[in-house]
Amino acid sequence: MTFVEASDEDRRVVEALLGRPLGGRFAVAVRRRDGRPVVIENEPHLRDGTPMPTLYWLVDPELAEAVSRLEGAGGVHRFEDLVDAAALVAAHDAYARAREAATVRANAVAPTGGVGGTRRGVKCLHAHLAHRLTGADDPVGALVAEELGLDVGEFVVDDVRG
Repeated sequence: MTFVEASDEDRRVVEALLGRPLGGRFAVAVRRRDGRPVVIENEPHLRDGTPMPTLYWLVDPELAEAVSRLEGAGGVHRFEDLVDAAALVAAHDAYARAREAATVRANAVAPTGGVGGTRRGVKCLHAHLAHRLTGADDPVGALVAEELGLDVGEFVVDDVRG
């Protein structure tokens, strides 16, 4: 499979949302029904070959702010305590496999870890929600979506593989 890079328009929109250019290629993986980017999928290496552990990145400013409030209120530890440990490990493994499948630079050092670059526990609720919104079975992302009152029907998952 190949990586389908974002269009020039998507690149402009995402870079405006983030306030800076990205160091690697990406594609919009999830959008709102009106077309606005919600989650991007990063190529697993930056342009210079540096590993990029964050495969799915939540770029929607409203969602990112809401998730930041959850994290600020102790959400990382709270959600980690609520999920089944085996289900969390399975989510990390699935994330690592998805990143491996997206890797096009076999000669570069591979990124490691699962969701948010970790193999155990919860590191970043933003990364878990982004993973869940792509359709993945991520128990932490599911709890975050539930707490935020998100309806998955609000979002459209794009095929980023060519």
